[in-house]
Order: sequence, then C-alpha cells, then structure tokens
Amino acid sequence: MNCKKSEFQLDPSVTYLNCAYMSPQLNRVEEAGIEGVRRKRNPINISGELFFSETEELRREYATLINARDPKRIVVIPSVSYGMANVARNLPLSKGENIMVVDEQFPSNIYPWRRLADENDADIITITPPETKKKRGKKWNEKILKSITPKTKMVAIGNIHWADGTLFNLKAIRERTRDVGAWLVIDGTQSVGALPFDVQEIEPDALVCAGYKWLMGPYSIGLAYYGPALDGGTPVEENWINRYESENFAGLVSYNDSYQPGALRYEVGEHSNFILVPMILTAVRQLNSWGIDNIQAYCRELISESVEKLLDAGYRIEDPDYRASHLFGVRLSEDHSMEAIKSALEKENIVVSFRGDSIRVSPNVYNTGDEIDILTEVLISQGRDLLNTPSQ
Repeated sequence: MNCKKSEFQLDPSVTYLNCAYMSPQLNRVEEAGIEGVRRKRNPINISGELFFSETEELRREYATLINARDPKRIVVIPSVSYGMANVARNLPLSKGENIMVVDEQFPSNIYPWRRLADENDADIITITPPETKKKRGKKWNEKILKSITPKTKMVAIGNIHWADGTLFNLKAIRERTRDVGAWLVIDGTQSVGALPFDVQEIEPDALVCAGYKWLMGPYSIGLAYYGPALDGGTPVEENWINRYESENFAGLVSYNDSYQPGALRYEVGEHSNFILVPMILTAVRQLNSWGIDNIQAYCRELISESVEKLLDAGYRIEDPDYRASHLFGVRLSEDHSMEAIKSALEKENIVVSFRGDSIRVSPNVYNTGDEIDILTEVLISQGRDLLNTPSQ
C-alpha cells in the first residue's frame, strides 16, 4: 500500500500524527457531505425511500469491514455513550455482582457502568497495569483474565487502550467471559478502521465505535454492533423509524408495538441523517477498498525503524505482540523532560497527544516515512540535549 496523502488536504507545514484525536477528512468524504447539504435545498430530492436506503447500504459496508454476517445487527448511533447506554439498559446485574474495566479507560466506557452499578448495588472492578517496564502488556492481559470470576457480569474494554495502544487479547477474554456467563462489550473507537476486527471470531455482545477517528467519518455519528444477548431488549428511546413497517409513511399512525428486525430497535432516532450518513458511508467504503490489513501493515512498516531507534535512545515502548502499529505510546525515562519534549515538538509543528507519562503517536495512511523520521529525530535529540547539559 502506498501513501494516501494526496486524498486529503493536510497542511504541508504540519506533521499530523494524531489520528487518535481526530482523523483529517478525506476529500471524497467532504464532497459527500457537501452534496448532502445541497440535497436539502429542495426537499423533493429526499424521497421516502432515502430514509432507509443509505443506512441499509452503510450497514452492509460496515458488516464487510468487521466481518459481521447480518447487517441488521449494525445500527447508526450519535456517540459511543449512546451505544453504551443501550447496553446498560439491558445488562442483567444484581447486588454483589461486578462489571470489569481497565485502568484509565475512556470515560464513555466508564460512566454508564458506574450508574448501573450504583443502581444495582454492584461493583466496578478496575484492572490496573502491572508495575513493570518489561512485558507490561502481556502481564496486564494475564491479570485481566485471572480477575474474571462468576460474579463478573460484563467486561467493558477497548480492543486497544486509547492512551497507549496496548492490545487486549479479546479472543481469550471472550472465552473466559463465556465460561462465567458474562457479556463482552468493546469500545472499538481507537481500533476499528485501522486494526482488523472480526465479529465472527470474537463474538462480542456489543461493539461500539465513534466514526470520526479511524473510520474517517464526520463527528456526531458512529456505528454499533449488537449481538444475540441484546435481542428483544429495551432501547434507550422509542422512535417511529425503528418500528416494524415504518417504511409505509401512510400507515405511521397505525401504531405498531413491534420493532424492525435484528438490532434495529437500538438505532438513534433520525438515523437517516442526509449529511452525515453519506459521509461515513463514503469513508467506510474507502476503508474496505484499501483493506484494513493493508492499513495496519502500512503503519507497521512506517514505524518499525523509528521504534527501534527510540528504544535505543532510552524510551519505553510496548512489545510488538502487545501493541498496535497505528497507535502506540512512547514512555519517557528519567533522563527525559516532558515539558522540553512538548516544546520541541511544537517548535517543529509535530502534532501528537500526551497521556500521562506517555507520548501518544497515531499515524495513518496519509503519513510518510519522512514525517516519522522528523518525530524520531526530535525525540532522540531531547535525550541527547539532557545528557549534554551541565549540572547546575
């Protein structure tokens, strides 16, 4: 796979290595949004069929991307919190049972479970990473697996940790949750679209993703997959379009208590968004065309030499078997100054994120080897500068 920078309109004076914050907009996705805005100029351009046809196409494209057999298990949502709220509404939870999360998980995958636990006198179990510099990811995964007990009713986790890219062994976690009868709910926001995910292999009870990061869509739209555990559940809202035979506009006041098939009861009202849906549809279609395996391989090749150089310079980076290539954390040693590094990166117009003691680097297909080299040289030079500074 070659670099796709020409398909974006990035500022050439900036090295943007921060897709985990927000992806730049593909040119064709921007065009789809503009066309959507123009379509509303004249409502005769929006037929009754269009309320359903584009979202159906989006479900099919996304089902291909995550290898889901049934597109009707995929729904349009406005945010991760909305997608998780549907799970919280339906998870069976009783006094003394627990929901398991990992340390410093993204808030949208924490707050719903806190309320649910409070309402049911249940517990939140937080699995912290081990205090070790070696094989941290491996030991963290082992700790998670050992902590799942018959009292665990759900493990809510990301495919990778949003702050540093640590990979979680979802297949092993799924097997363990199945052993104890617990749900597995995954926030795929920081992985789906850049790291292969196979619904048929993992069989999550829910996979919830925001659309504006690695799916390369616009803000305020996302996608959720809901498995059989949520069949027949209660959605967080009751809207007309999720009801059975809502396609028949003339019969809408013949109120129907049945829902559309599959997981469509959980879809947000007005999910037919005539601007955002064509945008994310265009983005997902492009990702399928490129191939997620190819995207991850591109990022792996992009960073491999840089990672080795940074390790040699005293930085700490997770072992390759337990980190992603599209998002990884560069941790500082005691010889490094975070403030000095921030200042140096800003001076060179290099955009990354900072999470705790970690520099979060998140490249994508629009980045080049030269850009990674610039980042690497700045970080290595900071280590050299500190070593060469006379003590006061």
